[in-house]
Amino acid sequence: MSLQFQPVHGFFGNSQRNLRFGNFPEPHIFRSRSSIISGMAPPILSLALPSETGRVLSIQSHTVQGYVGNKSAVFPLQLLGYDVDPINSVQFSNHTGKLILLLHSNRYPTFKGQVLNGEELWELIEGLEMNDLLYYTHLLTGYIGSVSFLNTVLDVVKKLRSVNPNLTYVCDPVMGDEGKLYVPLDLVSVYREKVVPVASMLTPNQFEAELLTGYRIDSESKGREACNILHAAGPLKVVITSINIDGNLLLIGSHEKEKGKAAEQFKIMIPKIPAYFTGTGDLTTALLLGWSNKYPDNLNKAAELAVSSLQALLQRTVSDYKRAGHDPKSSSLEIRLIQSQDDIRSPQVNFKAERYN
Repeated sequence: MSLQFQPVHGFFGNSQRNLRFGNFPEPHIFRSRSSIISGMAPPILSLALPSETGRVLSIQSHTVQGYVGNKSAVFPLQLLGYDVDPINSVQFSNHTGKLILLLHSNRYPTFKGQVLNGEELWELIEGLEMNDLLYYTHLLTGYIGSVSFLNTVLDVVKKLRSVNPNLTYVCDPVMGDEGKLYVPLDLVSVYREKVVPVASMLTPNQFEAELLTGYRIDSESKGREACNILHAAGPLKVVITSINIDGNLLLIGSHEKEKGKAAEQFKIMIPKIPAYFTGTGDLTTALLLGWSNKYPDNLNKAAELAVSSLQALLQRTVSDYKRAGHDPKSSSLEIRLIQSQDDIRSPQVNFKAERYN
């Protein structure tokens, strides 16, 4: 039987659901022609009965095999209670290994797939808007490969905030790592001049923070100053997810609770694991979004939970590769996401934040 879906307005009258992250607007209900005839009207439940944590639009890459981009972010956020709608900026058979080829040995010799352009992204947004499905509490973005697509993402931010002015935009400015750029150079200025000012939370690695600030980070104090520079440009929350200083690996987080006032800053020391993993940055940002929304005034606690989850997952990944008879140091490793779901949902906090004075 052929189905036609038609919007039916006002099923819930003028009532609004007051949740701690904001008000959901009056939902529109969609039903098939047969349900109209029978009087049944199944609602869009993510709007009619929204998750108490939030509704996330995630624009990132996607691979059929392995866990990077949306494959690394969506499942953890769902485990933490979020409704997540993914848009795949690219869809590839497997990890492309762009950075891996520069720094490490890639396990895949090639890849196939498609790249979404800015016009196609906007078409998806228009489809959501036409059906009154554009109310989101969070926008999450990761790898973006072109200036035109990134400019369209900026239009998406404006559109979503026209529907929900309290939208939280969490941006992982994926540009490179360990001194190597693997996106077009033109993207750096777009991120610096246009994206950073509209972001609510920014999660660069050390190299990306240096690109965004023009500030060389070779000490903890300079890492903290880089956070302050980024605060001045826009985001209230900044987490530099990995900084290598004198052979030590750490995370530095910074929360400017009031604009113009000194930020609360902290660090978490991270053990070095002699292996290279794909998808860890995407997972880290997703976990920071998930936990920081649950603890909005306690970024250091959110970071403790995120780091503890990630480290448990990485240890399991290394252990499983060894059990399979593979040397973890010989090539990039696909993370054991599904097998680590308990560590994502209820992590044991083994990594504590140390606050700076």
